[in-house]
Order: sequence, then C-alpha cells, then structure tokens
Amino acid sequence: MPEKERIRTISENAGYGKGVMKSAAEYSGQIFRRHMKLGGVLELGPAEGIMTDALIAYFDDYTVVDGADFFVASLKERYPKIKGYIELFEEFMPPEDKKYDNIILGHVLEHVKDPAEILKRCASWLAADGVILAAVPNAHSIHRQAAVLMGMLHSENQLNETDIRNGNRRVYDKESLLRDFTDSGLTIAAYGGYWLKPVSNAQLEENWSKEMIDAFMKMGELYPEIAAEIYVVAKMGA
Repeated sequence: MPEKERIRTISENAGYGKGVMKSAAEYSGQIFRRHMKLGGVLELGPAEGIMTDALIAYFDDYTVVDGADFFVASLKERYPKIKGYIELFEEFMPPEDKKYDNIILGHVLEHVKDPAEILKRCASWLAADGVILAAVPNAHSIHRQAAVLMGMLHSENQLNETDIRNGNRRVYDKESLLRDFTDSGLTIAAYGGYWLKPVSNAQLEENWSKEMIDAFMKMGELYPEIAAEIYVVAKMGA
C-alpha cells in the first residue's frame, strides 16, 4: 500500500484525540513548552491537533505537516494563521530554506519507516540554537511489563493491538530512542517520561477520575524508566 494511502487509512481510525490519549498529548505539550525557544515552530504529524491546541497561542509562526489532508484542513480552519502542508515527512522541504527554532515530533518516530532519516532531515531544518522535541511510547512501561507477565505480549517491545491499529512500526525504549538521536548527529539536551500507567486505556477511562489521571501523568515524570511515554529534547552541537 502506498505510504500516503496507508497514513490516510490509519488516520481515519486514530485515537490520539480522544479519552486518556488526549490527556497524554496535552500533558506532553506542557512538558515541551518548558523547553521550547522563542521563534518559529514546525510540527510534524499533528493529527487531530491536540499538541497544536496546547502550543499555538505562544507562537505567531506555526507550521504543520501531515500526510492526512483532513487533519491539515481542520487545523487551518481552526487557526487561519497556521501554515499547513499535506506531505510525507520524507518529501517535505521548508520553503525558501526556512529554519525553525522548534521542531515537534509527537508520536511520529514510532510510525515512520526510517526514524534516523527523519531526524537527519529535521536537523537540517533546525535554527542554530533550535531544539527538536519528540515523544514516543515506552517499551518498559509498567503496563507492558504486566502484559508480558500475563502472557499477553511475548516481549515488552512487541506491538500490541493499539500499536497496530495506530500504525506503529516499533516500540522504543530509552536506549534505542537516544541512539537514534545521537546517530543522527544530535545532542541530547533533556530526557524524561510522563504518565505512570498501571492498566489499559479502557480501564483508565472507565474507572478513573480526571484527578487520578492527572496525578499519574505527573507521577510518570518521577519514574521515567517505567512511564508509559518518554521524550527527548535535542539540539545541534555539544
């Protein structure tokens, strides 16, 4: 299946803008905001735009790139000032050799064929003192560890049903995530995690209050090695 067709099919059934996944994207946006620079933003793979919603008020120069046309159209309708491109990340080229102060990859690297290629391309679009901010699911999350003990997964980095539905190609752990960045010539400026997740999304949404979910999002920052999601902030040079 051609990649754009694959992306459209997956995107039509995406769940990042609903339920506890929406809460996770919003919390990830709060973390990214701590590390972002003044200036322009390039967000790859905004999907339903939860991250965009959390950040766009702080930036006048905001660009999104997504392979799904309806995601880009929705964001441009909500935010007329936004610049939107319907392209694969592997084919996108910034106009007029534009450089960006912040490049966001929220739940992108687990989806693409070649993460190192994407990171190298992002590095070439980065302003001299800019940052790349990425978040991915964590293979060592306690809910994945429990799934292995219960025989639901053969290993922590095996794709589960949600991963497959969302079109994930891999599940990162800390070592593999940091390696993709450093192999791409980038320097790690910050690393961490968020969302301590002991049970499934469905169980959380059915039984937990918003206050409980918010608390466990924060607890994940205290225990990044077993958090549901991990993040990296990277830059060029030492």
